[in-house]
Amino acid sequence: MAREVRLSLSGEEFARRRRKLFERLQTGTAGGVDAVVLFLPHNVSYFARFGFMVTERPVALLLTPSDAVLVVPRLEKEHAEALALADDVVDYPEYPDMRHPMDFLRDVLLGRGLARAVIGCDAPGAPQVFGYRGPGLADLLPDARLVHVLDDIEALQMIKSAEELELIELSARWGHRAHELLQQYAEPGVGEVELSMRASFDATVEMLDALGPGYVPQSWEKAGAQAGFHGQVGEQSALPHVLTSNARLQPGDVLVTIATATVAGYGSELERTMFMGEPSPEQRRFFELMLEARAAALEVMRPGVACSAVDAAVRDFFRAHGLMAFWRHHTGHGLGRLLHEPPYLDVGDRRVLEPGMVVSVEPGIYVPGLGGFRHSDTVVVTHDGVRFITTYPRSLEELVIPC
Repeated sequence: MAREVRLSLSGEEFARRRRKLFERLQTGTAGGVDAVVLFLPHNVSYFARFGFMVTERPVALLLTPSDAVLVVPRLEKEHAEALALADDVVDYPEYPDMRHPMDFLRDVLLGRGLARAVIGCDAPGAPQVFGYRGPGLADLLPDARLVHVLDDIEALQMIKSAEELELIELSARWGHRAHELLQQYAEPGVGEVELSMRASFDATVEMLDALGPGYVPQSWEKAGAQAGFHGQVGEQSALPHVLTSNARLQPGDVLVTIATATVAGYGSELERTMFMGEPSPEQRRFFELMLEARAAALEVMRPGVACSAVDAAVRDFFRAHGLMAFWRHHTGHGLGRLLHEPPYLDVGDRRVLEPGMVVSVEPGIYVPGLGGFRHSDTVVVTHDGVRFITTYPRSLEELVIPC
């Protein structure tokens, strides 16, 4: 009998996260904490299963060892009550309105007897985005002792559970399918926007049909499966984060792709370097060097190895082969709920790899006037090395588009 495909996280997963957070904080801070206040949206959703559209209206989550309270704008009240794993939802009318939203949070905190408590927080206050301005937590509770616990939260988030890995693997499966269609539909003269939308739409239709009505993306930015270029077409492929220009694919172009799918708020990353027609000798050379740089990273990746050591191995390879003029970014980054998240495969990140960490491996070579050369794979650190979550073909011969 086929095993049921996981499409969401269980309530037990969220209970475990809260329990582990307070266990960590009781041993990792002086005297522990009485409560935790979270402002950053990805942290609110991580502990309360409440994903929301970020606007000027702040949202805050109060956690204690025994319960959770969400403070939300009135327009989110029914949404929060239906979705969030919270014992209470307190709403305020609007922002800026006659009474500031943070006054309502102060009421909640004082009502819980937390005026002089030890309170952990992930940020000094609500993010100042979309024109929001407001007091910080220290202004709300001047007699409380605040402990910044973002490092502790990220340490938990970096180690993916079995449930999280299932969602990331499902994302990779459908990102793979979207990329197949992107490669299949690519031909000279087609615009990158048209091509990306066609491949993404067709893959998403297949995905919805396969997963059924239980599929929920839990994201207001992306849903379904996506594949495209983000502008890295032709000479612009040498710009790692260029914006889409709707370039038309032409013979001789180097293409750098990206594909993923959103499942219950989780994603993956698949990137490939493709060629419109047979690549030139120079293009072949840089492609092969890119594969060797990836191999240098993967060779050292295992539990106990510092993230900095992985990036150092790649940079050593670049120096040894005279490639530093074409170096632009670190070797990889954490993946899961955010586009980029800790840890970072960077010489400045001293954290060590641990089983359950999910990261991209994507050293790139960017040659002005010629193109960019980057594969990105999503891998999970295991007890003896890494396991690939993305499995799309990687060889040059498999990535040439006939012209």
